[in-house]
Amino acid sequence: MSGFLTLEGRRAVVTSGTRGAGAATVALFRELGATVLTSARRRPEDMPEEMFVAADLTTPEGCATLAKEARARLGSVDILVHMLGGSSAPAGGFAVLGDAEWAAEIDLNLMAAVRLDRALVPAMAEEGEGVVIHVSSIQRQLPLPQSTTAYAAAKAALSAYSKALSKEVSPKGVRVLRVAPGWIATESSLELAERLAQEAGTDLEGGKRIIMDGLGGIPIGRPSAPEEVASLIAFLASERAATITGAEYVIDGGTIPTV
Repeated sequence: MSGFLTLEGRRAVVTSGTRGAGAATVALFRELGATVLTSARRRPEDMPEEMFVAADLTTPEGCATLAKEARARLGSVDILVHMLGGSSAPAGGFAVLGDAEWAAEIDLNLMAAVRLDRALVPAMAEEGEGVVIHVSSIQRQLPLPQSTTAYAAAKAALSAYSKALSKEVSPKGVRVLRVAPGWIATESSLELAERLAQEAGTDLEGGKRIIMDGLGGIPIGRPSAPEEVASLIAFLASERAATITGAEYVIDGGTIPTV
């Protein structure tokens, strides 16, 4: 991999880089030569202190903390990858979602990126180079109304915002891209598959099948691995993708059934 592309000498901020696809992205960036700073609410014991900032990025204060530490530790940021996202809203459709649930989903899936971009992208534009990657979701166009209406809406807003940002800063040398994963086999999603399997009286593979059926099927027959998502992000962040901006790359095993 490292012989194909490199991030040697690049300074990167990757949010939510302690688990799942975020952790895989941090590991691959470091393998490819980047200096990486990441964040979460708590530092894992096996993560070096010098590459971690404890911050709640759903708040303006948390975003300001990460941006301040990024400038202090890295000097400048060359690559900004927004991995943070997810949903904690209850199932039951739109009627069970109050203002608090909507605000929480928007702060997590949209505003964290908006706030960090506002803090860090102007310096990229002044220097005339940089890469911003917003990790969205196929649910922005394939929402699951029983459980993730607010999440899907926030990710759709993130994609629209990302496209607008690309039009503004690409002429100044800053590339802005979107990556839209489908189901990723992260720790938490496999825990969900196990729970569904127990409830249905089947095994882990049966639990995975329940999730895939809920998505309308995955033609390749499995979720993406975190490392596969990380590989796509690393390519887009590299000079191999130097003329790509304003675009979205779907990595979903063929889940989206339309053109």
